[in-house]
Amino acid sequence: MNDVAPDSEFRTSAATHDAGRIVLVLQGGGALGAYQAGVYHAMHDAGIEPDWVIGTSIGAINASLICGNQRADRLTALHEFWHRVALKGQWPSWPVYPPLSQVLNYWSILHSGLQSFFDPNPLAFCGPHVELGAERAGYYSTQPLQRTLSDLVDFDLINRGKMRLTVGAAHVRTSQMHYFDSEAAKLDVRHIMASGALPPAFPAVRIDGELYWDGGILSNTPAEIVFDEYPRHSSLIFAVHMWNPIGPEPRTIWEVMHRHKDIQYSSRIASHIIRQKQLHRMRHIIEELASHVPEAERQSKRIQDMLALGCDTRMHIVRLLAPSLEHEDQTKDVDFSKAGIRARWRAGYENAQLAIKQAPWRGELDEMEGVLLHEFVGAQDARLTVAPPVKSLSDDRAPATAHGA
Repeated sequence: MNDVAPDSEFRTSAATHDAGRIVLVLQGGGALGAYQAGVYHAMHDAGIEPDWVIGTSIGAINASLICGNQRADRLTALHEFWHRVALKGQWPSWPVYPPLSQVLNYWSILHSGLQSFFDPNPLAFCGPHVELGAERAGYYSTQPLQRTLSDLVDFDLINRGKMRLTVGAAHVRTSQMHYFDSEAAKLDVRHIMASGALPPAFPAVRIDGELYWDGGILSNTPAEIVFDEYPRHSSLIFAVHMWNPIGPEPRTIWEVMHRHKDIQYSSRIASHIIRQKQLHRMRHIIEELASHVPEAERQSKRIQDMLALGCDTRMHIVRLLAPSLEHEDQTKDVDFSKAGIRARWRAGYENAQLAIKQAPWRGELDEMEGVLLHEFVGAQDARLTVAPPVKSLSDDRAPATAHGA
């Protein structure tokens, strides 16, 4: 079925041989996260398993489903989650005006919530000044999501540390980004909930006495933690982006709202990558110059501190940008329709499959370049095919527990 043959051993794909540490970085974006599931599906089928998964918001949820299940059960967990949160009883498509059904579905979710994800908080709709309490101040309750994650994610498995999990959240009091990392502390469902607590829809989550909101309001593309880590490691980073930083000029208020979301949540990723390319090139230059420093001079602490700024690590960023679907608008992150989930999952699979097949990180490299960007936007090769990956969305089977650890 696939042009990329699955490998039976954990992380033995020839495509990533000698590429360094494998990192999967997942943005926030609500329903757009089905694209991330498709990307992981393609990696899984190619025998590529990440050493480290980093996520914010829906990216944190998908990351927990990947890290919190044994390899054989990860796709089952992802399928089950997206099956449970898929919109039930959605409006049929209107051939005369197709966008009408997605608008009606959008308002249906705003009114009634989403099964297994969030329920309306009636008191919040009584007025903006009603005292709700710090941990209930949101238009919706995410208790259904807590039950879903508790059912599908094995946090004991995460905390045993075979695959590293990091999720980003915004510290409410200080507006500082905080990363909860399974290498540094034990994680539980609260950490995933905090990373996805987008205000004012969802209430903040309290952890160790402090409140946290969705990390996406500060950094929706949490790749900086990879670059900032010390000591640094050569890495192959699959960065999955759902918000397009490039787009047309809007001509209506509806289009303005759509473009505003794309700009806001793409998190200035282009400028971040340019900056990291500059920094890593400088580190490589320092490393090269270090070989010309006489041995006697190297004994100086001042010189040693300077040379410590250099390194020869290399970061390959494989940027997988989700394509726009037909009639897509500013409600796309709440498009939990079965058709929308299927389409985005398939797009993620095909885009990642193309990237893995081409494996641009194996080409000739400039020795001074420390960060190399490889971009893949949408499915670009019609010859790459896959069986419909989300068939569970077409039935109404009983829910399952997926972590099987």
